[in-house]
Amino acid sequence: MNTYDENRPDPDELLASLKQEEEKNKQGKLKIFFGMCAGVGKTYAMLQAAHLEKKKPTDIVVGYVETHKRAETERLVEGLEVIPPYLIEYKDTQFKEVDIDAIIARKPQIVLIDELAHTNAPGSRHTKRYQDVQELLYHGIDVYTTLNVQHIESRTDTVTQITGVTIRETVPDEVLEVADEISLVDITADELLQRFAEGKVYTPDRSQEAVRNFFRKGNITALREMSLRLVADRVDKQLRQYMQTRRIPGPWKTGIRLMVAIGPSPNSAWLIRWAKSLSYTMDATLTAVYVQKAEPLSAADQEQLNKNIALAKQLGAHYLSNSGEDLPKAILEVAQRENITHIIVGKSQNENFSSYFKRSLISKLIHDSGDIDIYVVGAQNATQPAKKKSIIPTKFRSGPKSYLMTTFFILLVVVICLFFKGMIEYHVVSYILLFAVSLVALFYSTGPILLSATLSALLWDYFFINPPLTFYIAKPEDVMMFGTFFSVSIINGVLTARVRSQQRLAKDREQRTSALYELSKVLASASGALEVIEQATSFIRKYFKIESAILLREDDTTLQSTLYPLSPALTLKTSEHSIATWVYKHIQKAGKYTNTLPATDFTFYPLNGKRLNTGVLFIKSQKKFSGEMEMFWDTLCVQLTNALERELLNEVTHRASVLHESEKLYQTLFNSISHELRTPISTLMGSSETLLHSDANSALQRQLAKNIFEASERLNKLIENLLNMSRLESDNIKPFMDWHDAHDLANKILANLHDNLESFHVEVVIPDDMPLVKFDFGLMEQVVHNLVYNATQHAQPKTTIRIKMYYDEPNFVLQVMDRGTGFPPESIPYLCNKFYRAGNRTTGGTGLGLSIVKGFVDAHQGTIRFENRARGGALITIKIPTQKYNMTEV
Repeated sequence: MNTYDENRPDPDELLASLKQEEEKNKQGKLKIFFGMCAGVGKTYAMLQAAHLEKKKPTDIVVGYVETHKRAETERLVEGLEVIPPYLIEYKDTQFKEVDIDAIIARKPQIVLIDELAHTNAPGSRHTKRYQDVQELLYHGIDVYTTLNVQHIESRTDTVTQITGVTIRETVPDEVLEVADEISLVDITADELLQRFAEGKVYTPDRSQEAVRNFFRKGNITALREMSLRLVADRVDKQLRQYMQTRRIPGPWKTGIRLMVAIGPSPNSAWLIRWAKSLSYTMDATLTAVYVQKAEPLSAADQEQLNKNIALAKQLGAHYLSNSGEDLPKAILEVAQRENITHIIVGKSQNENFSSYFKRSLISKLIHDSGDIDIYVVGAQNATQPAKKKSIIPTKFRSGPKSYLMTTFFILLVVVICLFFKGMIEYHVVSYILLFAVSLVALFYSTGPILLSATLSALLWDYFFINPPLTFYIAKPEDVMMFGTFFSVSIINGVLTARVRSQQRLAKDREQRTSALYELSKVLASASGALEVIEQATSFIRKYFKIESAILLREDDTTLQSTLYPLSPALTLKTSEHSIATWVYKHIQKAGKYTNTLPATDFTFYPLNGKRLNTGVLFIKSQKKFSGEMEMFWDTLCVQLTNALERELLNEVTHRASVLHESEKLYQTLFNSISHELRTPISTLMGSSETLLHSDANSALQRQLAKNIFEASERLNKLIENLLNMSRLESDNIKPFMDWHDAHDLANKILANLHDNLESFHVEVVIPDDMPLVKFDFGLMEQVVHNLVYNATQHAQPKTTIRIKMYYDEPNFVLQVMDRGTGFPPESIPYLCNKFYRAGNRTTGGTGLGLSIVKGFVDAHQGTIRFENRARGGALITIKIPTQKYNMTEV
């Protein structure tokens, strides 16, 4: 029992695995022919595999193959269908690129795409060819492709160190990790060099140059080892994943979480790649952390930091940031919060002033890390060209203006003190200068603070400590005071500057947190998707100073054509709307500042929720988001997506509810009408059949004709009710107000319902002085007709039905009373609902009569009230606000 429970699969994990497998099955399969370098025969092996697939048979085509004019390779292309490449003209030169749209339209089972790491020509849909391949996979097309080990992003620095050649074209490690199959194409170094010598790779002159530079035997051997090791690591990882999926017991490496500390240094890129390689080998998760300090970065450092953060995300690392002046403490805070097991930091290879600070930081990190392992990795000098760096730490650097203003301020304070020299002791001067240094710390960074502390100490000594006008200090206590003053001024100034810096960081974070809280409140209180959009775009305009708009979903594959909110500053061309559609379908950002369709002024972001793809947000920004601002933006997009998803799902729920009510209403209407139709139709059919097939006497014929007439009237009444209800619901009832006599209305009703009222005592009560009043005669006739007719259906014969009309300023009051069963008290609020029948009454009718009455009364802006009479029966009172006829009017 216990063994079963231990080996029993977790339902959530099983469901997640099934969903992941289902999503993967929807996409095409990726097979990579992988090699150590050019010339090993990857393209040749791919074409051979293509011919084997064609014999099965399989629908396979060539999307793009680079033969390099090798005769053997060109012969293998023959016999395969080739999709012509897409020609792009750039700087008067035509470039051949993969025609993605043609391949998608052709929809083969397998397509061959050579040189996965290739960079597309400017103007292409994607910056990189691997992105073309990802789009084809998304459309369910299998892809065969080729790749060399030096183009793997995490291996480029190592390859550069080995060969001395900088690798420009790279592919994210994720592409290799998600590949369904990797076929290693491997030959020995001697065989490859022999191929170069025979001219099978490059032309003879190019082959000689290549062998002298990149393709030296030592380089080839190192690249071969790297490719073999990479494929072996992948096979090992696949085996572990297979055993975990199948619940096969084994010694698992679990819980390893790596975190790499990055910054604005170019060496951070190498450190990120090294950490990625280690995480892949250890089957560990990778987090990248950046600690933001108070001092703003220079434009160059900020750009480099953005590149490092983008690289970390591209390699699949989870990016986090923290703030603080104490770097080890800030790093360890994140590590402990995220349950990190290993921290990776870099060490500088250059000995300068800042390297001593870095050593102390690493020492403190190791000392305070506790159970967390620390990896200290040396930077690779080969990756960065040597350049002279400043020996002054960044926080000591300030503009010349800061130093000049600090110097002028201290000199001004000294001059003022000299003016009062005879009135104050030199001890008091020290306090004044100490206060001045504190003031400097409130406005300037560490460099000017040190200058002000040094300058004030020297000037205090020179002008105020005996003997004056010399730096010599006669008394030992004055020497101690000077040293104390200098130390205190520096410590006080530096601590004040640090507190100010921390306050600025805290203020920035508090502003972002407050802004997101404000956004969450306004989005939570917004009603409807359009109000959510209005609030979100207003927030973006306020905090990001940019214009934005949203394209909402039409269905699962298309967007609406209308922008929300409408703005003349944001107008999409047809091509830009196509970009938005691409982003919506692929759930990837595109446009300006991205690697996909960058030739536009807009940046497009998908708003994909957990249950619904809500649409696309696009902005027009003059600069790319970076660092904390990018995280702020990502959080905003998540909140906006959640709010839109909530409103759109509410709309879906509402539509489903309306549809359910419509179906229910349809069923009620169908049941009611079928019941109402059945009786008169049966009467019509029976009476007409009797007249046709029997010799009835004149009295019987008269009775049968009367039955036919009554049944026809009943059908006509039913049709009139349905038409009136349709008019009311379409809001087509507009009363024609005119002067009318209440007696005419009563007489008309009595004439129309003469036969129905024969068995009742009818009383019409109208005052003798009843004036003419304004109302729509046709509508009010229908109202009174329905009320009186209902009374005949529910009251017992021989009882009294009373119709009362009078004018009670400013209302025309109409009452219908009977001595029937009255209304069940609980049913009175629902009497005017469509198809409603009070209690379990068996009388006929569709349940539309009182609904029509209320509709016509509402059209007159009147009211209707239902009551039960004290001695039994119903009382219905209608009040129509109107004018009485004034004899002075013409």
